[in-house]
Amino acid sequence: MKLPPATTITAALVIGAGGFFIGRLSLPGSPEAIASAGSNPAPTRSSSRAADPSGQAAASAKRTTRPDSSRSATTTAEARLKRLETIVRGENALDRNRALLAFIDQLAPGDFEAAIAQFRSLGITESRFSEYAMLLTAWSQADPLAALTYATANTRSGFATTTILASWAATDPDAAIRWAEANHSGTEANPYLTGIIRSLGATDPARATALLTGMPRSQERGEALDAMLPHLLAQGSDATRAWISAISDESLRNGSMMRAAGQLAQTDPKGTADWLLANPGDATKRSFDDVLGTWAATNRDAAVAYFQALPTGEERSNALRGVISAVASQDAAAAAKILDRYTGDVTDGTIQSFVWHSFGSDPALAMTYIGRLADAGSQERMYNRTLETWLGRDPAGAQAWMQRNTLPENVLRNIQNKAAPTTP
Repeated sequence: MKLPPATTITAALVIGAGGFFIGRLSLPGSPEAIASAGSNPAPTRSSSRAADPSGQAAASAKRTTRPDSSRSATTTAEARLKRLETIVRGENALDRNRALLAFIDQLAPGDFEAAIAQFRSLGITESRFSEYAMLLTAWSQADPLAALTYATANTRSGFATTTILASWAATDPDAAIRWAEANHSGTEANPYLTGIIRSLGATDPARATALLTGMPRSQERGEALDAMLPHLLAQGSDATRAWISAISDESLRNGSMMRAAGQLAQTDPKGTADWLLANPGDATKRSFDDVLGTWAATNRDAAVAYFQALPTGEERSNALRGVISAVASQDAAAAAKILDRYTGDVTDGTIQSFVWHSFGSDPALAMTYIGRLADAGSQERMYNRTLETWLGRDPAGAQAWMQRNTLPENVLRNIQNKAAPTTP
């Protein structure tokens, strides 16, 4: 079976990265191999009869030389599966993909089940997802119902059914949707729609949106949203924001905003920050600091200026936390200066972000800010975790800092207990 162009495109969408390389190899049993093989002339009927007038020898010779069709078919199937194993165990990804496409071209619809079963029996599915997806995609084009029957009976992760349905939806979305609806019962989210939405996100986003918004809040809906967002983002920031704004389900809209904000901030941090502020809610609370952090990592001055212009309040504190996280990862001393300058906007979350992002480069500086945490429990936990890490990495430096600074009694007791030798 030869994969049509649409099939390879669908497979690439399912895998999410990389491309398939098309090429043909001369394999045992291929027309090229057969043409190059020699042949021996068979005894003629007349010579056989001349040697044995009764014809018994001729009949015996005919029975001996006639191929056993069932045995030949079995041998061919075994050779084919062995060839598949050789292909997928190869270390060169380019060679594997070329050889596998040539292998797939030779499969009849009825050959796929044995090929998939053989592939899965090798125990390398996780390290060969692209090859697995190619086989599943090709089977879905040859016989999607048989492929789905096998996948639902023999696999559990959902990867196989999602791949098959994504491929089927690219060529016959109505049939794929009918199957998904007929094979799911109950009020919970239909897991079969994820692959279909992934496929339609590229070809029919309006229909994909309708399917997505019809799903109840669930992990499956989140997976379907993750599959669709790349297609929306490819249309640009404005189109993505407009699509999200049109969602009436608040939970889905917030989830979409949170997922999209991180991507949009890569190219348009100010526009993304403005968008979040204009649409206050859970997405803004949970994503605003990440957006400012992304901005500060590439343009610290612009991000700090944006933070400074914000009114006092939760958004301003969140913005500072994002800025501090990014700056501390690059320059702990510079981040500390910003913390000291805007103490009125500093929260425990801001200090914790500073400590975690500066500890790797300047543990002594990071440790001095833990005492500023207002919550005693948070302060104690952070002292314990950072000191244990520092003592394991640089005992002399950690001990010297501990001798120069005052620590809570509980922290000192915990460190001493962990340092005490255990009795055998």
